[in-house]
Amino acid sequence: MCGIVGYSGKKAAAEIIMKGLSKLEYRGYDSAGIAVCLDGQTKIFKTKGRLSALQELLDKNGAPEGCVGIGHTRWATHGEPSDRNSHPHGYGRVTLVHNGIIENYLHLRQSAETKGAKFVSDTDTEAAAYVIDSCYDGDPVKAISKALPQLHGSYAFGIIFSDKTDTIYAVRRDSPLIAAQGDGECFIASDIPAILSYTRDYYLMDTDEIAELKDGKIRFFDLSGNEITNGKKLLHADFDIEAAEKGGYPHFMLKEIYEQPDTLRRLISMHTEDGAGNIFKSEIPDTSDIKRIFVVGCGSAMHAGLLGKYSIEHLCRIHVSVSIASEFRYDDPMVGPGDTVFIISQSGETADSLAALRLSHEKGAKVCAIVNVVGSSIAREADEVIYTRCGPEIAVATTKAFTAQVLIMYLLTARLAYDRKTVTEEFLKNYLSDMAKLPELAAEVLTDKYVQLYKKFAAYNKPHGDYYIIGRGQDYATGCEGAMKIKEISYMHCESYAAGELKHGTISLVTPGVPCMAIITDPDIAEKTVSNVKEVRARGGHVVLVSSCTGENADICDEYIKLPQTNKYLMPIVAIIPVQTYAYYTAVLRGCDVDKPRNLAKSVTVE
Repeated sequence: MCGIVGYSGKKAAAEIIMKGLSKLEYRGYDSAGIAVCLDGQTKIFKTKGRLSALQELLDKNGAPEGCVGIGHTRWATHGEPSDRNSHPHGYGRVTLVHNGIIENYLHLRQSAETKGAKFVSDTDTEAAAYVIDSCYDGDPVKAISKALPQLHGSYAFGIIFSDKTDTIYAVRRDSPLIAAQGDGECFIASDIPAILSYTRDYYLMDTDEIAELKDGKIRFFDLSGNEITNGKKLLHADFDIEAAEKGGYPHFMLKEIYEQPDTLRRLISMHTEDGAGNIFKSEIPDTSDIKRIFVVGCGSAMHAGLLGKYSIEHLCRIHVSVSIASEFRYDDPMVGPGDTVFIISQSGETADSLAALRLSHEKGAKVCAIVNVVGSSIAREADEVIYTRCGPEIAVATTKAFTAQVLIMYLLTARLAYDRKTVTEEFLKNYLSDMAKLPELAAEVLTDKYVQLYKKFAAYNKPHGDYYIIGRGQDYATGCEGAMKIKEISYMHCESYAAGELKHGTISLVTPGVPCMAIITDPDIAEKTVSNVKEVRARGGHVVLVSSCTGENADICDEYIKLPQTNKYLMPIVAIIPVQTYAYYTAVLRGCDVDKPRNLAKSVTVE
């Protein structure tokens, strides 16, 4: 979950590394540090706090000179955020930065301490530096190869050896890392945006493959020390640099909220054609052999799965099981040959989801990945891949990636229904026609008249600490995603409850003035949820109603966001965008750091 940048070339490394880290701060911002080499010496600067604190330290002391260096921005796992726990870490002749977790670090530390080793931090990373140093006899590739079997867990390392300060070595297992080639210079990075200002050409590093960056060139080695000369494909990043910039918006999250109409439009045009007879142009896999469907994801990705479950089961009559990835992998799931597992992940590097993918393969199931990042670990290991193609999503709280994931689930619904003839051709034609209009509806709920309502209603939340969302069916699943948005960026305690469950205990939490939201988009069960709204208001709850099917009956709520209507099975995409925007303004009015909420990071690459 941390961010790594490394540079080897002829320019000032510190400036390039700091600029790269600024593009990766969404991956962690508890502390930051750099190590730069000059004349055989490695100078380290690191500090607790955000990257700005490191920049202040460099401004005060003078940035280290040198053309080779590594940098790190941290999301803490082992050891509290502090100066001494910040990366880079060194032991003996080794200085390194690390993204991941060394699971057996306590054993390694204890064993080392019996031999007289002295550690200065509480991190697992320092133990890794010790192991690599203990294996070093002058050959870095050999030392890394010998050390890796002793390190259990996940890692992406950028490594400098004290007697070879003109070279960076890198290696990964399960944690993301790329090696990028520029003009007489080269880079390592956790993600592509870090290097886009300098080059678009990069290599995806394979598991336990060692990269050597020296004299502007990149060489790769296997664990036997053999140079890899075949099979490495130089890729080219094709998205615009401006896609990774704020573009005049105050926060990345707001920019990404407003990018949703275009994201939806792009996906719909890529995957559909007019008429029910020739629906899918590319990527959507053949579904004719699917017996059962499992959907696995974490956080918002799992919520996208819940919405997919609702539409697939209703329109295709196939049982769909949705699991949290961290539970799926330890639950001995009843999955096997003939089953298809859809793994949903924005980054394609989510550790629990990657483990669930591998478990599914072990059990003989087919795996289809729904990811945003081309060439990510999950994309590479899946049998089939459907890309959401959102471009970079920088804000920790997902918006456009989530709606893209949901749209992919709706496209899968259409494919399944078409293959199985579970709906009429007319229904499918209308469904796809309504889908084609989703970008317009997404844009409509982002017009100024709506945004002014979101701001007004969000202001009510400022002094409160609790928030509740209710809904039935797919509206409950939409509420789960809304609750996540509110809690993760505004720090309000927020929960989504199935509206029919209120009387079974939950309604005891409703007190006078407590802010609540009701989502109602299914006309078939609208009256039931309206009754639950009245129950909440009877106990003093302050209700914001988000609805497309309750008319203008304002007396059933305190505040009303009237949604434009479309096919009821597509309504969650229309409904979630107002909730995302409402959550955004709640966080802004409460003075929260929207793009970098406390204790969170964008890509969860550790278990």
